[in-house]
Amino acid sequence: MPGQVRLGIDGTLARVSLCHPGKFNAMSRSMWRELRAIFLALQAREDLRCVIVAGDAGHFCAGGDISEYPAFRFEEVTLRDFHEADVWGGLGAMLACDLPIVAQIEGNCLGAGLEIASCCDIRVAGEGARFGAPIARLGFPMAPREAQLVAREAGAATARELLLEAAVLGAREMKARGFLHAVLPDAGVATEALARAQQILALAPRAARLNKQTLRALSAGQPIESVVEGAYRYADEAEHREGIEAFVARRRPAF
Repeated sequence: MPGQVRLGIDGTLARVSLCHPGKFNAMSRSMWRELRAIFLALQAREDLRCVIVAGDAGHFCAGGDISEYPAFRFEEVTLRDFHEADVWGGLGAMLACDLPIVAQIEGNCLGAGLEIASCCDIRVAGEGARFGAPIARLGFPMAPREAQLVAREAGAATARELLLEAAVLGAREMKARGFLHAVLPDAGVATEALARAQQILALAPRAARLNKQTLRALSAGQPIESVVEGAYRYADEAEHREGIEAFVARRRPAF
């Protein structure tokens, strides 16, 4: 059965599911393209406030679909197209999405899975989750944009360990290193991910989008002066007024 990326909407919450039966949700080329299309669509929707990304059947994502690799990996042009267009197309769309993204991580979170998780804002995992990028065993390095992403989110020292030693680390270790926000018994991961999402849903949605835009600009090395330039245009927006007025009136804001 071919893999697919599924989108579900529940009110103001979007759910993105990685589904590839029998392959621990390994990402095929078509799944990368679907991931891109979904996040471009989510970015365009004003009615949504948060996204949960999860894998199907007890695993997040075990990497790429290696069965496809002989068809394109052995020519420079087609290999570049795969990483720069397909893979980075999906990851880039996630990174450019202003909606807060919560990663619900269970089981294998390897290679492509680690990269997808690195695009999420909040990451919660089960105790049995495994993290790594053991692609050196397959004879190739991590693509530059993907390596930059993982090193930024997991830390340079961890990225070196994962790539140079093909290390696979447990959830507790990844939390200790700052990659994860919470580690729970495996049975509680979905509940925790939803609780985190509900916390975000209750807060000001425009503020969340603006925070993500600011953090993205700063992470990209954009000069602080240019970030400051338009940072206060929200001053007269209704959400801003509602938050302040609700606090003064000692009532819950209606965002």
